[in-house]
Amino acid sequence: MTELMIADDFQIIRDDLKAGLEDAGFSVAASVASGAEAVASYKPGMIVLMDIEMESADAGIKATESILGIDKDARVIFLTSHDDDDVIMTAMATGAKDFVVKGSDISDIALHIRDVEDGNPQLSQRVHRILMGEYKRLRHSERSLLFFIQHLSSLTAAEKELISCFMQGMKVKEIAEKRFVEPVTVKSQIRTLLSKTGCSRTKDIVTLIRELGLERLFP
Repeated sequence: MTELMIADDFQIIRDDLKAGLEDAGFSVAASVASGAEAVASYKPGMIVLMDIEMESADAGIKATESILGIDKDARVIFLTSHDDDDVIMTAMATGAKDFVVKGSDISDIALHIRDVEDGNPQLSQRVHRILMGEYKRLRHSERSLLFFIQHLSSLTAAEKELISCFMQGMKVKEIAEKRFVEPVTVKSQIRTLLSKTGCSRTKDIVTLIRELGLERLFP
């Protein structure tokens, strides 16, 4: 039986979800109150129900990036009260499998979990509409579309942080000092990032992200 983890900073919500999901036949192996705890408690094979705002406004997003950095096949379902379009886009760009709004019936949440468990996640109509709208916005440029689909969700948390530094106009030495590493380490990471994105310069990455209007993903 697939084990579940519930990550939410309100215990009453965790307890309610745990009781409802166990009644529905699931095994809840972990119940945690923060993104940091979620990363520490994660075990390969789990399905994670992840809130977004816990110890920080984007704790769940950062935790999901970290978990996917540990296990590229990790299955995370965002279960959150935040449902505006930008939040959904940002959350799904992490590589999460699904996005469900809090307050949904336990039977609906269970259905989403089973679909992810079966390897066939069924996005809600709202999430599907938002993602398809983004694809349509990008389809005028094949290169942009391929970048979005193939590369963005595969970036590690460290690589996203590196891009964020580029977006702020930081130089290699400044990035090295901020991250407490040697400049040669940053240069090595840059080479890997350029190879992954298919860009020849860091400036090209920044330009492309701005053309796509995805700055919000690299705060």
